[in-house]
Amino acid sequence: MQEESSIRNFAYQVLIAALVVICSILLLVALYYTFNVLLLIFAAALLAIFLRGLAEILANYLKVSDGWLVLLVSAILFLFVAGFIAALSPSIAEQTGVLREKLPTSFQSVTDFLNRYGWGRTLIENLPSYDSVLENLNASNVMSGVGGIFTSTMGVLGNIAIVILLAVYFASEPRMYLSGFLRLFPIEQRGRVKEVIAGIYQTLRWWLIGKAGSMLFIGVLTWIGLSIIGVPLALTLGLIAGLLSFIPNFGPIISAIPAILLAFIDSPITAVYVLGLYVGVQLIESNVVTPLIERETVELPPALTIVFQLALGVLVGGLGLVLATPILAAAVVAVQMLYIEDVLGDSSTAPSLEDVDSHELATDSLAEEAGSN
Repeated sequence: MQEESSIRNFAYQVLIAALVVICSILLLVALYYTFNVLLLIFAAALLAIFLRGLAEILANYLKVSDGWLVLLVSAILFLFVAGFIAALSPSIAEQTGVLREKLPTSFQSVTDFLNRYGWGRTLIENLPSYDSVLENLNASNVMSGVGGIFTSTMGVLGNIAIVILLAVYFASEPRMYLSGFLRLFPIEQRGRVKEVIAGIYQTLRWWLIGKAGSMLFIGVLTWIGLSIIGVPLALTLGLIAGLLSFIPNFGPIISAIPAILLAFIDSPITAVYVLGLYVGVQLIESNVVTPLIERETVELPPALTIVFQLALGVLVGGLGLVLATPILAAAVVAVQMLYIEDVLGDSSTAPSLEDVDSHELATDSLAEEAGSN
């Protein structure tokens, strides 16, 4: 009887383990196929935080419900964007057409310059031609390489419309969605979960505020700098620089390429000036704007940010690369509060390199004193 009971217990444990493994695999498969949808939901939540922040500013002057404030903010933003497009679209469209015409010439200028040197000829032999680059960047290849984010049935505009609609709903009635989410957790843990959500909200809110200021700063400064240097299409290039600065690390590199290529039409020294301008703008932004942001939000290690960007970019394409940094910021807050503080019991901040160096110096001095005694 005892042997039969042990066999039954063993079989029961094996069955439970098999069910756990199967459920885990099914969950991973579901996450894999719905990860694109989850990214769109996160993008909507990010936009909702932005709308909610603007609505809270208006709440100091208008005594209306949250829903009406969000709708008012959305209408103001829509009119602003529409007015901006109506005012600048003719100039930007014209400059974009000129940019497409001049890029082949500038690409050829770079090729001729590099052909003067042995290392340049070796570099050109290992780089794709301009025609092959255009072929790889055509609409069908770009859409197929975004990992299915922008599906062929709905397209880019459909996904943008979904994100905006969800963001308005989230921002209009955040308490309803928060209450429903908290009900998924045990009653005794709901308070802590609410604290974590509040921490993530504040971090992403300040990150968005800082990022908006950074984009405006980079766009305007790049436009002014290119105008002073005399590079054509300065307005379009400044707009590209400002928009792509939303993507840390990779965005500034991508935005600098067309400006440098256009500068090569004039002379290589002009291209060097343009490169120096982009580097200088990024240095000013990194040492002035970014430190102000990090006073109110988490400080993300640059290496970890790049690795996370590459991982999401390879996994789901362009949208993953764009949303990698805010997702990482939210994850860092959750890990800090739920694991480091609650599980490990460490509520202190991580030691800086100066703290580590000073600790090592103090340890070495104590060791020397002990040895001398």
